[in-house]
Amino acid sequence: MIRQNPPSYTKGCQALDGTAKQALDTARNRLLMTGALFLIAFTVIGARLIDLTMMRDGHEPRLAQSAGLGILKKERADIIDRRGVLLATSLATSSLYANSRRILDAEEAVEKLKSVLPDLDEKLTRTRLTSGHSFVWIYRHLTPRQKYAVNCLGIPGLYFQYEESRVYPHGNLAAHVLGFSGIDHHGLAGIERSLNDELRESSDPLKLTLDIRVQSILHQELSRAREEYQAIGGTGMVMDAHNGEVLALVSLPDFDPNNPVNINDEASFNRATLGVYEMGSTFKIFTTAMALESGTVGLDGGYDATEPIQIGRFTIRDHYPKRRWLTVPEILIYSSNIGAAKMASDVGTANQRAFLHKLGMLSPAAIELPEVGAPLVPSPWRKINTMTVGYGHGLAVSPIQLTTGIATMINGGLFYPATLLPRVKRETGTIERAPEKGEPGSHVLSPDTSEQIRRLMRLVVVEGTGKRAAVNGYLVGGKTGTAEKSARGGYSAKALLSSFVSAFPMTAPRYVVFVMLDEPKGTEETFGHATGGWVATPVVRRVIARTAPMLGIPPVDENTPEIQSEMMVNITPRGPSLASF
Repeated sequence: MIRQNPPSYTKGCQALDGTAKQALDTARNRLLMTGALFLIAFTVIGARLIDLTMMRDGHEPRLAQSAGLGILKKERADIIDRRGVLLATSLATSSLYANSRRILDAEEAVEKLKSVLPDLDEKLTRTRLTSGHSFVWIYRHLTPRQKYAVNCLGIPGLYFQYEESRVYPHGNLAAHVLGFSGIDHHGLAGIERSLNDELRESSDPLKLTLDIRVQSILHQELSRAREEYQAIGGTGMVMDAHNGEVLALVSLPDFDPNNPVNINDEASFNRATLGVYEMGSTFKIFTTAMALESGTVGLDGGYDATEPIQIGRFTIRDHYPKRRWLTVPEILIYSSNIGAAKMASDVGTANQRAFLHKLGMLSPAAIELPEVGAPLVPSPWRKINTMTVGYGHGLAVSPIQLTTGIATMINGGLFYPATLLPRVKRETGTIERAPEKGEPGSHVLSPDTSEQIRRLMRLVVVEGTGKRAAVNGYLVGGKTGTAEKSARGGYSAKALLSSFVSAFPMTAPRYVVFVMLDEPKGTEETFGHATGGWVATPVVRRVIARTAPMLGIPPVDENTPEIQSEMMVNITPRGPSLASF
């Protein structure tokens, strides 16, 4: 009998143990590899964190990563004028920084950099290059030529960072309107500041109401007058009387927004919107309008201007007294303080305040600029204040407020707050863009009174103190203004604010032009005079003559019977049967 061996279980177990061991080894290797990868990853991350927190300054920027091209997405939208001309834009530029730990010789580096960057601050640069920091700014916003020159120096440890630079192609031409932005791309003045969020969030250009052509002409003529009459400053603007849109706004002295570091307080001060002044005889237009509107006097009425007015310790007198009764038109033609004071007194304090309030004269101007001044209003508002405000003293307003008020006087009596943003007509079905304050289109005057004011303003240029503003074919109307600046103990007769506010064409007024010179000096040509009729009117004449054709206003024959009849005002002097005081 053959004896069978029993089954061998050991061999099977040995086979099973070998498979398990192999699987365990494989798993172990995978875990080791995974752990090694995690260790490497955590090591890299840790090293990066140490580098960011301990080895670098907190203000170090991230390098541009645009396929090595250095192209950045614009931080701010462009700004354009009403015709699409570029006023402000953002360009990619290069800025120079250094790793001071890699600078071999700081003194040599400073010397070389100074040779290609003349305005470099040597002391500050030397301090930064020896600071031991891995990142320090050396020079921001290099020009391509400067970048090339620095690169040619071959200094180890210097690098370039692509940034965005705000550029104003027209320099100081519209400085007080545009303002400027800081190195961090935040607006610091002007439209750049007031509409900062919109400029940062929008990719579409921001369109303003400015016409850079008109702006350029106004800037040229105002600068010329300021130099000619040695004025310490000046301001001017052109406004569309139909909607309050500002086509030009200039304040002198001004600044270059491309170099905001060099801006001083005097240059940054916006005389057009932030400055408030007693506007002198230009206010007589408002006084005449409210008197005609209230019915206290008509165009055929008048007042006794024979003697100065004595009220308390104050005396109101005319600069060029006629010493007789003056009709309402004559009060404007000869710019009679006495006549205007009596006219305002007849209207009364309450009615005067209400009228000026509707014109926006008693609160800050509603315009899209942060630099807006608050008017200086009499408190208490007594009878003497009513009389002096009647001829432009005792109430200080900004030039933009005055210009807005004059636009209301001649456009049919509709009040439109000044604006730098185009108004959208309601007929289009879109919402009209208007400032928060004021009610655009509200009635202040009746059309009949507005027509009378147009005739009177035309008369001032034809027969009165505004003769030097006449432009043949354009039917210019206006009013001169000369105010003594306040000084210790009263007013200074040698420090004048000389202005002229005008509109054209007076048959259907479209544009208002305002010019003011601060402390002008008389010349031989003005016979030593520095009043508005001598120094401001020629500026307005030249501005209108140059801008009217490009604004599409055709010249007309001023001597046609139709125009003569439309502009006619009876100024025949009468006797004391007129209104008395």
